[in-house]
Amino acid sequence: MPILPQASSAAGRVDSVFLFILIICVIFLVLITAALIILLFKYNRKRHPKAVDIEGNAWLETAWTVIPTVLFLLMFVYGWTNFSYMRETPRDAMVIDATARQWAWSFQYPNGKRTSELFLAQNKPVKLELHSLDVIHGFFVPAFRIKEDVVPGQNNYTWFVPTQLGGFDIECTVICGVSHALMLSKVIVVPVEDFEQWYFGNEGAPTPVSNKTAVTAEAASNASALNILNQKSCLACHSMDGSPMVGPSFKGLYGKRQIVTSPQGREREIAVDEAYLSTAIQDPAVEIVKGYPPAMPDNPLTAAELQQVIQYIESVK
Repeated sequence: MPILPQASSAAGRVDSVFLFILIICVIFLVLITAALIILLFKYNRKRHPKAVDIEGNAWLETAWTVIPTVLFLLMFVYGWTNFSYMRETPRDAMVIDATARQWAWSFQYPNGKRTSELFLAQNKPVKLELHSLDVIHGFFVPAFRIKEDVVPGQNNYTWFVPTQLGGFDIECTVICGVSHALMLSKVIVVPVEDFEQWYFGNEGAPTPVSNKTAVTAEAASNASALNILNQKSCLACHSMDGSPMVGPSFKGLYGKRQIVTSPQGREREIAVDEAYLSTAIQDPAVEIVKGYPPAMPDNPLTAAELQQVIQYIESVK
């Protein structure tokens, strides 16, 4: 039984290839080790004090050439067959743009919705178009056995069918900067009915949440503001519980005094109020909070959305 769940259509295939190669390696390890031990005792110096030349053995030389070659070809064909399956995307797969940047993931759906966590319908094929805005990243979902490089300036993709309900970790497998360890997200697999309700719902429809964000969602007095934060990928860089991430945590942020730095290097102390938040959200490059990288992208908000987000940040104590 696998340690990780086999939560996608690719997982069983990857595990079978891995197990096949592992069994072959273990068998040869045992055989070679046994041969070494036998030969060590059979041909030691006490038994054969005088060295004797050993003639070639055509049968043995043929065997140790043919058998490894056949096994190598078997491993190649078996692996290639499963790899080909994982590269042939079905026509009915939903195409989602997955964008990596230092140090967050964002996902845009065909209807224009954007989230920082990947929401999928169970047993429905999905194709991820992988893009990077800065450096090389690696898109890895251990439970799905999916791993693809995300290279700036190049298009890559992967596809799979999520087969189990629940939340599954997304990790970056390439050291992409000082906050590489924080580049985490989730795949949230929900029943088809729940996904369709969210996908085809209006902008204010509640977003499906994982166990990681359930407490945040329950504590929010304004579901619409939380949905905006999800769609704009704000929660990929700003935590809600005070934990360190790429940007300052929203917990206790409102009213806090911070040191900010201008592009010219000038520092000043400010109080986080509505005016400051409005400027920081609409024009994040004007002043950067000291100790954090200038990683926040431009995410235009309407006046109503901006007010909702500010009020929500004010409520997170």
